Amino acid sequence: MTTSTSSFLEHLHTQRTHYRYKLPSRPDAGRFIDQLMRLLFPVTQDCKSISQHVEETYQSLHEQLIKLLCPLEKNLPASPTEITERFFEQLPPIYDNLLLDAHSIADNDPAAIGIEEVVAVYPGFYAIAVYRIAHALLQQNVPLLPRMLTEYAHGQTGIDIHPGAQIGQSFFIDHGTGVVIGETTIIGNNVKIYQGVTLGATYVAKSMAQKKRHPTIENNVVIYANATILGGHTTVGHDSVIGGNVWLTSSVEAHSLVFHQHQTEVRLKSLENAEPINFVI
Repeated sequence: MTTSTSSFLEHLHTQRTHYRYKLPSRPDAGRFIDQLMRLLFPVTQDCKSISQHVEETYQSLHEQLIKLLCPLEKNLPASPTEITERFFEQLPPIYDNLLLDAHSIADNDPAAIGIEEVVAVYPGFYAIAVYRIAHALLQQNVPLLPRMLTEYAHGQTGIDIHPGAQIGQSFFIDHGTGVVIGETTIIGNNVKIYQGVTLGATYVAKSMAQKKRHPTIENNVVIYANATILGGHTTVGHDSVIGGNVWLTSSVEAHSLVFHQHQTEVRLKSLENAEPINFVI
């Protein structure tokens, strides 16, 4: 072993002492989420064994969650076993909310064949489901693991929902790629959002960590693709529609229609004296 290699390894060893947490396994976190989803919604072929052994799977998920929580034990408000028991006590209302989400997508998307398709293949539903599971753990003051779960879903779907957000019933994300929902976002019931929507902060500063930085979206709001809504003081009133590509940093009243106006010109290429169009890439 060379001197430089030995020095580098020593540096790595020293650095380890500065880490505040020992984290759960990322692959194990992903396996826990996916097995829990298959238990709740056994609609695909790989759920057959789970459907036949529900009690065994349920107990296995208990053990998996305890294992995920053990590395964080020094920073938990209760033992891993107690937190796991409380989480599974919350699972029935989480499941009920997920059914409302799934039905909202199936009922509102004309391309959806039924709830089975929504549960099996819709990335929006998957991201919402993982968020609701992670949010329940965050409510028990579990550090880091909730974010690991939602970041796993982010990697699977391209949808980034912070587990600290507060989201009401019957939430619908269509297509979903590029959606960002920040930590202090509040979303009411029956809200629909499309791909590329950002519910974010007006600026990023560590001093804002304990403040509301993200917008409030009231009931029955529709937000179309690539709209950006920013700021902790920004509220979108109920039953409003936010059009595509809107940039919004101030509140709008209930029943508002907010849209970005631009002009698109269509001309025939054969017209004489037509000005050339120069594309710059």
